[in-house]
Amino acid sequence: MFKVSVFIFFSFFALSTFADTLSTSTDKINIDLDLGEEINEVCAGCHGEYGQGGKNGEYPRLAGLPEGYLAAQLKLFKDEKRKNMPMRPYANERELPDEDIPSVAAYLSQIKLTNQMPEFDETMTAYEKLLIAKKVFNIPKLEGDIEWGKELYVDDCQLCHGKNGAGKDESDTPPLTGQYTQYMMKQIRQFANGERWHEYSDALFEEMEAEEIQAIMAYLSITDD
Repeated sequence: MFKVSVFIFFSFFALSTFADTLSTSTDKINIDLDLGEEINEVCAGCHGEYGQGGKNGEYPRLAGLPEGYLAAQLKLFKDEKRKNMPMRPYANERELPDEDIPSVAAYLSQIKLTNQMPEFDETMTAYEKLLIAKKVFNIPKLEGDIEWGKELYVDDCQLCHGKNGAGKDESDTPPLTGQYTQYMMKQIRQFANGERWHEYSDALFEEMEAEEIQAIMAYLSITDD
């Protein structure tokens, strides 16, 4: 049976690690959204202009993820506690000082994507329509036992990741809905083979069945963002 909290893999220890780092400073954290937007111009090469990700999940969606989660992951990349070769040229002290992390995390967290094309105002230009269309984001439906996936999700994941995988407002635990299936599958494999740290990897992933993962992913792929 798919064990409880398997899908805590987007929050876990990283948030407390980053919080501990920040607490060592008496300086107030300054959030500069203009700076965050400027930094995102570098991120956009892989993650998209609006943090929508790319290459069908090779590069994950960042838009709308919790600010604390994004900041924590960037710090892990910088400290090389989370290994990722494409991030190494960008997540280092020269390119991304610690004091810049809160700004880009805040900027990305505030980007809102939609899963439906809105009705366009007749006065809009073609360029304005194009910009809006770029923010329309959909996850392709995945084959699998959706009803079983929903049962597994409610039993094992909902406590931390919220109803329908939408996350929780009071928590930095990120949503699972609206994230690329390919990316989430990759994270599970990395936890399973020890490439990415998880506090309960041994207990959780040894008993994980491929059919259970497929079912949960199928359910998440059809829930609303």
